[in-house]
Amino acid sequence: MANTSLTLTLEWFLNPDHLPFIAGIHTGAYKEAGLDITMIEPTEHYDGFAELQAGNIDFHVNEPIHLFEHYFTDLKALGCFFVTDGGVMMKQSGMDKFTQNQPIRITTPSANPITNKIGFEILRRYAKQNGFDLDRASVEFVETDFQHLKNLQEGDAIGEFDGAWLCFYNFEGIEANHIGLEYTFIDQHLSPYPNFSALEMMTTHSLWDNKKDAMEHFVKVTMKMAELCTSQPEKAREIYYGYTADEPSALMDDIITDTLSRLITPIELNKERWSALRTMLNELDIATISDDEYAKLWQ
Repeated sequence: MANTSLTLTLEWFLNPDHLPFIAGIHTGAYKEAGLDITMIEPTEHYDGFAELQAGNIDFHVNEPIHLFEHYFTDLKALGCFFVTDGGVMMKQSGMDKFTQNQPIRITTPSANPITNKIGFEILRRYAKQNGFDLDRASVEFVETDFQHLKNLQEGDAIGEFDGAWLCFYNFEGIEANHIGLEYTFIDQHLSPYPNFSALEMMTTHSLWDNKKDAMEHFVKVTMKMAELCTSQPEKAREIYYGYTADEPSALMDDIITDTLSRLITPIELNKERWSALRTMLNELDIATISDDEYAKLWQ
């Protein structure tokens, strides 16, 4: 009997966040469960939503914020498998300017109205909690790339950067520690906002109805692979390097180790997990979905 083919599109480039899927493919666990999994790195961050809506793929993973921002009627959440700490990394020299409401420049891979609004909100809430005001005109978001640490160290043609937005501790925090950068990582622990630095698995209700058995098998095997990786870190590193053919390094070893501590099992529906995030996005006029639409995501 032929295996069932399923396609998974990632949110961005392949990295250790995706170790449960990498392990399922590399060890043959998906094939043993009767599944042929094709994993795709997208051209753009949001490609997976359009592909899901068109029925061209079976699964997509992305940050939960985009469940609301790119919501469509048939969208179905499957559960969160990874949560990290995310936010704005400020150089210590930048923190001095920031707390005095002096102009600061923030490097980011995506300086659009939505990401800028969220980045500023994180800084504004931090400022309010620490007893000072922050003017929007004081914060400039500059679109560069994902080389946060390089940008923080070298700046650009205009000048230095004081901070970096869209940072994740299991990457940028670990790398900053390796190079000895003095920084403050303004995440949900320091600023009162609902964390959304996570990855949610999703499909559509239509696809689920048509391929439920195979999809349930996929989720179960993915959970087993997450458990394998977290319980056997050395094996997880071996799987990652074996699949990607990347040259092992002390930095990547530490990134993998930190990432493994952030994998979540079981992968299951949790209607309450992103409720506060939904409220914040509504307050910021970024995304508004009704109670019925929100409930349908988790059916």
